[in-house]
Amino acid sequence: IRKLSGSEHMAEEITQETFYQAIKGWDRFNGQSSISTWLCGIAKRLYYTTLRKPPLPTVSDKEPAQSDFVEALIRRDQAMTAHHLLHALKEPYREVFTLRTFCDMNHAQIGELFHKSESWARVTYYRARQMLQEALKENEQNDR
Repeated sequence: IRKLSGSEHMAEEITQETFYQAIKGWDRFNGQSSISTWLCGIAKRLYYTTLRKPPLPTVSDKEPAQSDFVEALIRRDQAMTAHHLLHALKEPYREVFTLRTFCDMNHAQIGELFHKSESWARVTYYRARQMLQEALKENEQNDR
């Protein structure tokens, strides 16, 4: 979640909520996947749910500098572009990329989750990464 959100604070909050939800829903864990895979799925759902909620207003004594504000908007815009491109990927590419990149699962674990080989997971991840890089380049060229 830290890699996905880029925010230490958000990662801590979502991790805490993930374990709370896991304890609350322990009876729904069926054992078909590893506990880490199950927890990553809960965390990922919580993260995306959090993104859909409007941010709470914050009170600040000091206005941020104009350049800080503009940079924050640019970073957020780039992150949202990458997020949309990731979700435009077809399955299993999207899920394999998400599990490898954001849940720190290795290729063997991903292959096991999909009932495929480690090599299949490695190739699928590589192809997903290539597709995303190409989509990002295309998007940059279209923005110019």
